[in-house]
Amino acid sequence: MLHRLKLRSALTALALVLGALFAPGVGAFGSGATQAHAVTKLTHAQATSRFSSSGITWSSSGGCSNRNVATCTSFDQLNLATAQGAQTLKSATGCALNITGGTETGHASGTYSHWNGYKLDYGKSTCLTNYIHNAFSYIGLRGDGAPQYQSGSGNIYADEGNHWDVLYYNCGGC
Repeated sequence: MLHRLKLRSALTALALVLGALFAPGVGAFGSGATQAHAVTKLTHAQATSRFSSSGITWSSSGGCSNRNVATCTSFDQLNLATAQGAQTLKSATGCALNITGGTETGHASGTYSHWNGYKLDYGKSTCLTNYIHNAFSYIGLRGDGAPQYQSGSGNIYADEGNHWDVLYYNCGGC
């Protein structure tokens, strides 16, 4: 009987250790990051270098890139996965992409926000709109009434009238 108790205790301890090691995004064998934690942040220069190399353009109504000015378009503190998601979208669609909103102040707040590096805004084009409507699943209206579409990877595209507001949980299959 004592042997069984020792074996049971050892197996329980082993299960706890293995659970910690293999927990998603936690242990020694996990990715080390969950969706909202420990993401890699880019500088504005790093992000624009990525976008330029992929043929993605960006514009700013204020002609600036200061993160603390709402009329600027900044990529400072953009998540790497968000930049990669833009590159994936460009590659998949073949459409001209122009980013009109990044991490600058003036957008809605929240964990998965522009400010926190999870979102980009794209200028509307027939090419991009047709791609989103045909390739992604309509998932209903957002709280503010914007129609939403979800990619196979889980990223969400909201039609805000004059632009697409895109929430990148991941790089979209990069």
